[in-house]
Amino acid sequence: MRLKPAHTIDDPTASSAATSRQHLAVRSPLLHTRCVAYFIFGYVISGLHLPAFGQTLTEPAVPALEYRSSTEAQAVPAAPSTHLPHVSASDVGFAQDKLDQLERLVHEGIANGSLPGCVICIGRHGKLALLRAYGDKRIEPQREPMTTNTLFDMASITKPVATATSIMKLVEDGKIDLNAKAISYLPDFAPNGKEAISIVDLLIHQSGLIPDNPLADYLEGPELAWQRICELELVAPVGSTFKYSDVNFIVLAQLVQRVSGRAINDYAQQEIFQPLGMDSTGFLPTEPLRKLAAPTEQRDGEWIQGTVHDPRAHALGGIAGHAGLFSTAEDLAVYAQMLLSDGTLQTASGQSIRILSPETIATMTQAYPVSSGIRGLGWDKQTGYSSNRGGRLSPAAFGHGGFTGTVLWIDPELDLFFIFLSNRLHPNGNGNVNRLSGQILDTVVSALEE
Repeated sequence: MRLKPAHTIDDPTASSAATSRQHLAVRSPLLHTRCVAYFIFGYVISGLHLPAFGQTLTEPAVPALEYRSSTEAQAVPAAPSTHLPHVSASDVGFAQDKLDQLERLVHEGIANGSLPGCVICIGRHGKLALLRAYGDKRIEPQREPMTTNTLFDMASITKPVATATSIMKLVEDGKIDLNAKAISYLPDFAPNGKEAISIVDLLIHQSGLIPDNPLADYLEGPELAWQRICELELVAPVGSTFKYSDVNFIVLAQLVQRVSGRAINDYAQQEIFQPLGMDSTGFLPTEPLRKLAAPTEQRDGEWIQGTVHDPRAHALGGIAGHAGLFSTAEDLAVYAQMLLSDGTLQTASGQSIRILSPETIATMTQAYPVSSGIRGLGWDKQTGYSSNRGGRLSPAAFGHGGFTGTVLWIDPELDLFFIFLSNRLHPNGNGNVNRLSGQILDTVVSALEE
């Protein structure tokens, strides 16, 4: 699979901004150059106290996540209120009666056991047209109603929102070259043919790595876990075959640590979530937030609530590049709007919060053909994993799903984002929401009048 070469900058006197553009230039995977990687495990939790989530509806306010940085964080000014304003659906181009049809689909899904409940958030033109909770967040051992500020295990939505966004931030800063080879920065990753793997290969899942190595590889501590990854053999030639892989994003999180000196939880929190005022988003929620989390299944006889469901991320202490992030619908709306606004969020008070440049957003979300579909850098666009997007979004749309029942799709052409958060695994692991999400999203797009 070839990526169309981008223009690069040859002027040795070019500015740092030009240098960043060089790092953003994506060349063919056949022209692998450098890559970075460093294992992310090891962190300590606790002392960065974020302001509490200000719930605008009638639910109780969400307590702030608390973290202890693995590196000494610089003081960061408190972010302004960034939650998007609520408007009527008609104010942003929806026919309310058509949009209301999604409720029938949700209630049918709950009735047939596909999920116990969910939160749906729809945004357009920088405003929220819908933020609504349905059903229950817990049905065993007793029922508890779903609320719009419920905290969810994002599962694989960790990949684009935390890990890939962190990678792109470092690319923009000139610290990572998308075409780099991993072994340039991490020689012990090279054995068994992995010396050809580039950062782009990892981001689009064409590295040739196995989807998941055995869970046993992660149970003897971070150092041995990384050693096992370094010993992995390829299961396909590099750059030839799309194989969706958690291992790719474990390696990418290592890139973040090696280049920035901060583990993925610290880097994403300090460079993305905190500046955006996403106060309920992060890894390892504290006890007050865990009580607001939607439970999934049982593990060792205890309900998994506010701790990561993914077994490999759990074995690694709750922080990994492929899973471990927790968030709420309203926080994710802020992130989605930042992407729709070309990397800069405009607050209600008129302040601009820049996370990424328009060029970086374009590079991250453009179409990258793979052997069986189209991907973005960290994002799905149109592959066998896209049933949760429905069939009515534009070709520019990008998104991702999570194993726990979470879905995020963003469409720049429609200036629209769609957030569907469920704990479909509760109580017995048998729920299924991908088809339901696609049907709901089709209903949303069909309700547009402009």
